[in-house]
Amino acid sequence: MLKIENLVKVYKDVRALDGLSLEVKEGQIYGFLGPNGAGKTTAILSILGMIFPQKGRIEVLGEEVFNGKFDEKKLIKVKYRIGYMPENATLWDFLTPMQTLDIIGEAFKMSKVERQKRSEELLKLVDLWDARNKKVGKLSKGMRQRLLLAQALVNDPELLILDEPMSGLDPKGIAEFKELIRQFNKGGKTLFFSSHILAHVEEICNTIGVIVKGKLRAQGTLNNIKREFLRKTGYIILIETSKPVKIDLDAKVEVIDANRYKITASRDIREELHDLIALQGAKVLTMQVKEPTMEDIFLHLISSPQSRFSGEIFKSFNHTYK
Repeated sequence: MLKIENLVKVYKDVRALDGLSLEVKEGQIYGFLGPNGAGKTTAILSILGMIFPQKGRIEVLGEEVFNGKFDEKKLIKVKYRIGYMPENATLWDFLTPMQTLDIIGEAFKMSKVERQKRSEELLKLVDLWDARNKKVGKLSKGMRQRLLLAQALVNDPELLILDEPMSGLDPKGIAEFKELIRQFNKGGKTLFFSSHILAHVEEICNTIGVIVKGKLRAQGTLNNIKREFLRKTGYIILIETSKPVKIDLDAKVEVIDANRYKITASRDIREELHDLIALQGAKVLTMQVKEPTMEDIFLHLISSPQSRFSGEIFKSFNHTYK
């Protein structure tokens, strides 16, 4: 659906994209997560042919649109199948929502009848039907965001690209926007949206990519990213036994009290712990692996920008469970 390989974009002395590679598969809600200035918007504008990268390859909907240079014919072809909602867009304040969508539809060479029908469908979908004849300049921030979403849907795109779509919305607006994203995905659309807000990505995305300083630091489902984090940074295991035991394994052992222990290991040693404790005539009363949150992982990645996951135990994550 969307594939980027080794994309490089340099502005003077700033490497906005530094060998960025990622893949969005059909049917995914892909959350493109990163701090402000990480390169999210630059990547999106490169996909759309609005920024010219120096190196790399971009494939959209099975078409190679960029490989050192843009293929204009292929780019125009795929744009008819893409919807794009920018983070900051200037709407025509003197037009109404109906007029706005009519102009967008005309740009996609839709007939007047098609434009009328599609505009009505979309304004009802995004709850702007009652404001259809109101000047856009009089709309609230949330209503303008919904109109921007509607214009991205005029051509019924297969791939919907949203750049910080919930920026500036109140909690009610955010909840409504999340529900719309879920509906679009259930209807067969693939969504790629950028955000710097963890909760937005974690709640609704089935695939996450984390970009830091123009590089992708992690990619996959949330569970897979967590497992990779644990594999690279270590497992924190809390265990309680029926009586004191000696834990002689390749791990760091901290005695919390008489029969409770905190164990930090480079791998999952729970099975070995069970066997070792049984040999000492004791029982395991509780055993728990402390899972990292997405916040733990995100903070780790942005604090260690030179590697995907460092081999060192992430100190703040470790400290949380002392």
